[in-house]
Amino acid sequence: MRLNSIYLNFAGNAEEVFTFYKSVLKCEFDSLVRFKDMPMPGVTLSDADGNKIMNIALPIGKHSALMASDALESLGQKVVTGNNFYINLSPESKKEADALFAALSHNGTVEMAMADMPWGDYFGSFRDKFGIGWMISLPTKK
Repeated sequence: MRLNSIYLNFAGNAEEVFTFYKSVLKCEFDSLVRFKDMPMPGVTLSDADGNKIMNIALPIGKHSALMASDALESLGQKVVTGNNFYINLSPESKKEADALFAALSHNGTVEMAMADMPWGDYFGSFRDKFGIGWMISLPTKK
C-alpha cells in the first residue's frame, strides 16, 4: 500500500483552482469527472451543480496526485475547516481495499461504499470514528 494523494474539497471552485495548479505545475489532468457524469439514482441536480467537479486529478511526481472535488450544498455537503481534505490510500488488491475500508471505517460514517467508479477506480470514502476523512482508491483502469 502507498499514500496515493492529498484530496481537497472546494465550495464550487475546484475547476478554477485546478486550472491554476495545472498551469503552475505544467502537467495535464489525469481525471476530470463532473457530477452529471456520475450515476446517482434518485438525485436530480441543477445544471450548475451537474457541471461542478466530482473528481479531478493532477499527477504530482511518478506515484502521487493532487485531487479534488466540489462539495455541493444541494447534496447536503458544506466545506468547513476540517472536512476539506482526505487521506487517500492505494492498496494492492480489492481484498486489501475492502479490509482497510472495513477496519478504518468501523464506528465511523461511510460516505461512499466500496464500488467500481466511472473514473476507473475501485473506490470508497468515509470518516473514521475520530472524524478524519479517508478514501480507499484502487486503480482498475490501465
